[in-house]
Amino acid sequence: MRSNVGGEEDQGNPRNADARAQAEESDGQGRRILINLPQGQKYKSNEISTAKYNLFTFIPKFLFEQFRRYANIFFLCIGLLQQIPGVSPTGKYVTIVPLFVILTITAVKEMVEDIKRHKADSKVNHTKVKVLTSTGEWIHKKWMEVCVGDILNIENSSFFPADLILLASSEPQGMCYIETANLDGETNLKIRSGLVCTSELTDPKNLARLTGQVEAEQPNRSLYEFAGNIVLSGEQAVPVSATQLLLRGARLRNTNWVHGLVVYTGHESKLLMNSTKAPLKRSTVDIVTNYQIIFLFVILVCLSLISAIGNLVKGNNGEDHEFYIKADSNLNNGFGWQFITFFILYNNLIPISLQVTLEIVKFIQAYYMNWDEAMHYIDPEMGVDSYALARTSNLNEELGQIKYVFSDKTGTLTRNVMEYKKCSVAGVMYDPEREFGKQLGHKDLVDNLKQGTNSPEMISDFLTLLTVCHTVIPEQGEDGVTRYNAASPDEKALVEGAEKYDYRFVARRPESVTIKTCTGKMETYQVLNVIEFTSTRKRMSIVVKTPSGEIKLYIKGADSVILERLGQNREQREHYDTTLNHLEEFAKCGLRTLCLGVATIPLAQYEEWNRRWVVASTAINDREEQIDEVATSLETNLTLIGATAIEDKLQDQVPETIEKLLEANIHVWMLTGDKQETAINIAKSCRLHRDNSDLFIINSRSPEEAREEIQEQLKELKKDGLVGKSNDITLVTDGKSLNYTLLPDMRKDFIDLCTSCRAVVCCRVSPIQKADMVELVKEHTGAITLSIGDGANDVAMIQKAAVGVGISGNEGLQAANSADFAIAQFRFLSRLLFVHGAWNYSRISKVILYSFYKNITLYIIELWFAIYNYWSGQVIYERWTIGMYNLFFTSAPPVALGLFDRTCTAATREEYPSLYHSTQKSEFFNHREFWKWIANSIVHSVLLFWLPQMAMYFGVSWESGQTDGYLVLGNTVYTLVVVTTCLKAGIEMDAWTWFSHGSIWGSIALWFLFLVIYSHIWPSAKFVASNMAGMSEILLSSPVFWFCLLLVPTVTLLADVAFRAIKTTVFTTETDKIRIAEVMNKEVAVYVEGGRRPISETSRLLRNVRKRFRKNKQRQEEQATMEMDVRHGYAFSQEEAGAVSQGEYIRRYDTTRPRSTCTMPRVSGGSSPQSSHSLPPATRSLSAHTHIPGRIV
Repeated sequence: MRSNVGGEEDQGNPRNADARAQAEESDGQGRRILINLPQGQKYKSNEISTAKYNLFTFIPKFLFEQFRRYANIFFLCIGLLQQIPGVSPTGKYVTIVPLFVILTITAVKEMVEDIKRHKADSKVNHTKVKVLTSTGEWIHKKWMEVCVGDILNIENSSFFPADLILLASSEPQGMCYIETANLDGETNLKIRSGLVCTSELTDPKNLARLTGQVEAEQPNRSLYEFAGNIVLSGEQAVPVSATQLLLRGARLRNTNWVHGLVVYTGHESKLLMNSTKAPLKRSTVDIVTNYQIIFLFVILVCLSLISAIGNLVKGNNGEDHEFYIKADSNLNNGFGWQFITFFILYNNLIPISLQVTLEIVKFIQAYYMNWDEAMHYIDPEMGVDSYALARTSNLNEELGQIKYVFSDKTGTLTRNVMEYKKCSVAGVMYDPEREFGKQLGHKDLVDNLKQGTNSPEMISDFLTLLTVCHTVIPEQGEDGVTRYNAASPDEKALVEGAEKYDYRFVARRPESVTIKTCTGKMETYQVLNVIEFTSTRKRMSIVVKTPSGEIKLYIKGADSVILERLGQNREQREHYDTTLNHLEEFAKCGLRTLCLGVATIPLAQYEEWNRRWVVASTAINDREEQIDEVATSLETNLTLIGATAIEDKLQDQVPETIEKLLEANIHVWMLTGDKQETAINIAKSCRLHRDNSDLFIINSRSPEEAREEIQEQLKELKKDGLVGKSNDITLVTDGKSLNYTLLPDMRKDFIDLCTSCRAVVCCRVSPIQKADMVELVKEHTGAITLSIGDGANDVAMIQKAAVGVGISGNEGLQAANSADFAIAQFRFLSRLLFVHGAWNYSRISKVILYSFYKNITLYIIELWFAIYNYWSGQVIYERWTIGMYNLFFTSAPPVALGLFDRTCTAATREEYPSLYHSTQKSEFFNHREFWKWIANSIVHSVLLFWLPQMAMYFGVSWESGQTDGYLVLGNTVYTLVVVTTCLKAGIEMDAWTWFSHGSIWGSIALWFLFLVIYSHIWPSAKFVASNMAGMSEILLSSPVFWFCLLLVPTVTLLADVAFRAIKTTVFTTETDKIRIAEVMNKEVAVYVEGGRRPISETSRLLRNVRKRFRKNKQRQEEQATMEMDVRHGYAFSQEEAGAVSQGEYIRRYDTTRPRSTCTMPRVSGGSSPQSSHSLPPATRSLSAHTHIPGRIV
């Protein structure tokens, strides 16, 4: 396999010989990739597949999946036994042919569904990308044709087709922005930087002449780690790390293009190694049905044994009836053969028609979802026109029993769009949408500044901070519009927010920034120092020299760290209380808040601090601690400016949808790779976490600490008996803690704690950890789970859950392609569950139970008839009518039940989620309901056989000389069974449609039509039974027949009608009340019992649970600080300890020069450019390359 495109070089070329020799070297520690040379070994293709089957695996996998159903194994055995001559009383092909038809229909359905997956995979695999040829030209190739060692050109907004090593980019020094929301759910952009030795290779001709090799570790699933070396010809090895790695699934942003070398392809890429193979899922109803078939099989064996023993006893008594049943002289009359005969005779107790009916019903139910206009999403701006899509119909009924929903955050709950909304400056709130209190808009702030009212100096500092204190890069497009590139979406929103006040960020140079004020004046601020944001610091500071010559420190961050650093003077804390109130008001609206401050630093103080800063930045030992200490010493004596509020835009109706899910008693867990503060903030804004809910936070640094925290909380809950109940608690934990809490000795306690909470938020989690959490809940609770997400990082949890739902309305359809169902918006989940899920479950339940009922009602009569035919195995019905029973005469009612039956309208179910409780608890299909229907069918069979049998006890003769033989009784009973079972379906229907009427009355009429025709086609057709000739005249002319037709079904169904009436009027359920109200056109709301529930005893007990998360003082303080941040809505996204530090990053750009001629000073990882030369030498500073210890973001 070649690593590049172009003409193949001569095989005798020494470069090729060296390449082969290099590639053949044994290297058990990793792989060796040759640059611009053929690879010496074959690597995995870049073609991917999320389908269940392929051409070679379809038959074995399909048969395995089908014969996991005990019913199919049973029917196969019956079909084989019927091939034994002289054994089957019902014919050779009555079972094997229907089974073959069923498997064929199911196979076609599976193929159709899997072809859709193959088409989706093909769309990805056939996406085009630019690949470098040996002649230095770019040509387009399909993703599936990309090979290890290829050099690719990726353009802005494109996804990476494989795992690449960044060589060069359109940005200074090989930098680029990437969006990893598809991988880890983080909202902020990441910066990646090429190596010094390759970052200048922007010309494809130079790239094509590049030779050497890359040594890389073996493929693994670690998204955040990579170790390798690049060795260019004639040069020393240069280390390559995750800083240079561009992962498949990530997306290039705000960068015109990058060049990258392919290191891992296809299923060896880190993204796909975090995925799992498409599982063969089965619904819970299907599994329960399997067990019920086992029960029926045991009953069948018992009945066969009883009948065989009865035959044996009669035979031993000397009773021989062969002279009138005309037994075959070769018939095997032993006990074993008799057992097999009866086993075949009673086999229809297990309905083979059930599989066909279920496949038809589920297939059409899937199209109900696909065609639902209420789940049709159109977004003309984004070019989205998407319907819901059921990728499999095997799990329709699972949607009605969901107990846990696991949701991704970015792209699923949120749009990944930040928008500046409002602010508080000098104690005055500027919010054009404020409902209560004085309403001031953005224009009012500008007016106050120009008119010198409401602290104009503070307003000026506020606007200067927004436009100066950040790492945003402005870029002017060809249309003259300035666009902002930022790794932090929050910072971009703040800079864009400043434009609302006519303050614009104009240009960035290595040592200064230029802004344009609302008066049109251009101001340049010299950047002296940048003290970076980290999760530990929760703040970012910038030291600047203003146009007036003052040195100022501007700072933004969490209120918990800003407010404690305020000075003690009155003017510094003047607006403290008002700002706190505004912060809480912002947080209640679900907005992301930042607190802002400023300090003026005397020159002498700054010079002294800067000397210490330089020493700390160059320290050999404890550099990070020293930098943190020096930075903190400057960030004191602040003056409070105010606060900002940014909206992390949610998808439409997300809060309302989550509220409905919680009201339906569904536990909602948010699993995200984003930061903890952001995750909590979104949990609040989407109403997953409420202000009055308790917040449990587990951030453990060791297994011992994790165990202590879990056990401490469980102990408190156990005291009041709250374990396992849906308490008003939100549990928050992170990926590092999950490494400990998911250990075998802690899993049980951890899941007990999680399931005792109303909501769970897991942040900073990897795709595999998401899947582990889903599996943990499935294992320990046995509940039916649903996972929903939109990105490739959600595929593992989507496939692990009982039901996987993908968001199809976004770009990058990896999740939707791997899911069982796809919807365009999270808000459609409520309709998918409450309407389609509940309907599908109740309909499928009735189809299964009714199918068992109608078959047992007909075929158990063979047992009662055996008592009268001396256990000879004689069949009471004509053989062709046995097969026609399920095929024609009772096939329509279960289809009507499965497609049109419903208790409440869709609008009512969506409006009142509490109606979901009944299906969620599996009230309609369980072992108790199953045995109720079995008992009902047995009682009906007794009445349907013995009542007509007693009516015909004395015998009847006709003028033609015919008498009422066993077949007259059999056809009478058969008629009564058809009429009774069809009417029974009508009794069970909650909604009558034209199809319902047609299925019941049409089935009855069809039997009579068949009877008349079938009675008159012999001897013209020799294949039918001769003893059926004239049967219709015999029955229809008999008063006994008409007497039975009126009396027997009435008597048989009288108890069912009475039971249904009493149940509906005396023991009325909430669903029954609503159904009656809808029929009578009454107000539904008064009948709903499951709306807002009052505070229960559990809630009152919960108030007594004291939160003692951490016993040592330091951890208590951390907890208190975190809770304060949550209460005030703090959240900020920024990459930490990335490829390029924030200070170094902003000094690489000079936006006043054309990019092609931009010559930035080369900045290594350990140094920074000097700042203003107008300051004394002692004040020349290093940019704050601060790597504060803490969590990696």
